[in-house]
Amino acid sequence: MNTSKKPDLSFFQIILPVLFLGIIIIYGLVIRPIFLEQPAFPLEIVFLLASVFAIAELMMLGFRWEEIQHSFIQKLARGFPAILILFAIGIIIGTWMVSGTIPMMIYYGIRLISPSYIYVLAFFIPIIFSTLTGTSWGSIGTIGVVIIGVAAVIEANLGITAGAIVGGAFFGDKLSPLSDTTNIAAIATEVDLYDHIRSMMFTTLPSALIATAIYFILGLLYPPASSEIDSQQIAPTMNAIASIFNFNGLLLIPPVIVLVGSIRKMATLPTLLISSLSAAILALIFQPFTISDIMTTIHKGFDTNMAFWNSAIPEGIKELFNRGGLYELNEAIIFSIMVFIFIGTIDLIDAMPTIVNRIFGFIKSKSSLIISSLFATAFTNGITSNQSATSFIIGDAFGKRYDQSGVSRKVLSRSIEDYGTMFESLIPWHATTIFLTTTLGVSYGEYWHWQLLSLINLLMAPTLAILGKGCYYTEKT
Repeated sequence: MNTSKKPDLSFFQIILPVLFLGIIIIYGLVIRPIFLEQPAFPLEIVFLLASVFAIAELMMLGFRWEEIQHSFIQKLARGFPAILILFAIGIIIGTWMVSGTIPMMIYYGIRLISPSYIYVLAFFIPIIFSTLTGTSWGSIGTIGVVIIGVAAVIEANLGITAGAIVGGAFFGDKLSPLSDTTNIAAIATEVDLYDHIRSMMFTTLPSALIATAIYFILGLLYPPASSEIDSQQIAPTMNAIASIFNFNGLLLIPPVIVLVGSIRKMATLPTLLISSLSAAILALIFQPFTISDIMTTIHKGFDTNMAFWNSAIPEGIKELFNRGGLYELNEAIIFSIMVFIFIGTIDLIDAMPTIVNRIFGFIKSKSSLIISSLFATAFTNGITSNQSATSFIIGDAFGKRYDQSGVSRKVLSRSIEDYGTMFESLIPWHATTIFLTTTLGVSYGEYWHWQLLSLINLLMAPTLAILGKGCYYTEKT
């Protein structure tokens, strides 16, 4: 298409849309909820307002509407395949739920709880939950509450237990292909979803293994006072799950399909849809739900009211199971579109690369670039209290600099989660911290130094950057 000649712009003119975005974020996401005790601005509206401001400024500077529109449509086009994956994740969550796949894993995960290894299991069981469901908050609010209740009954250290629960929930969420933050980090950096997950293994898996060993030792140093679990603590949950679903080993087929697809580097979208189809077929074969229930689940998500034969389902089970469907991630999808419009608009004036080059222009080494992106991520998440916004801001700011330095964007996407997703529960004022302290009933001061996964990961990420391990330096970007 024909484009007008770009005018010579000052640094202030280039960064003005980003400054405007920063002002809205600080006022709408920090000052209002924390200091004024008013509702925070919706992120979608924040980026919509920033987009309007950016478009208005560019038109005043002489850019034509057609080229502005073309720029953000190009950005939307590049991100559209990933948006389709977000729709597929909603479907897969619903079908895995109605088939009994996720409920079966939860059922047997609860049965693994043993007082002798309470801290290790408090870490390991949420990993299973959050990996299968793609939600750290959902895992903390369900199985986390069960585990902390058991820990209280047997008089285990609640700070250690809470730290283990939170770490396990975030480990699974971070590495789950069903997680919205994991997908958004991949979208924001234009990295394949499974490549992003495999890259995160370099920092997250060693951190998890070290944390597991320490939790085992802590079990010897701070053993619970009682060696028995009161079955009344978990009986309602177990009975409710067993009354809704029929369990069978074949229900593991859907997650196996995703696992095989990841290992063999198969296309993400077809893999997720095939897994969803297999789950829907298994639901027809093994579960007492009708084809109408399955279609409703695919459309709007699973609802425990479909199990009309059980009217006494605990609220915790409803909260965890009532999920999925095409609209499951609609907020993440709409938010992604708003961000693409903003970023696509300011791409015309190279705003984010210009800012990064001005601030981090002194950086020459690859390891310094990675470490800079880590700390920029931590700062942005601490200010915005939102990982999705952080992913897009840092992804757009550092993407071209990574390309120029010959560092794979898989390292950038990983860094965004290493010092973003994994850092949230260590920020006292963060929405995540407020949620989990309220949900688990354990204060920040009691648990944060026992949230070993994130603490170890904060050391692991820059260490690998300095050593050059797992950083794909020799891989063509």
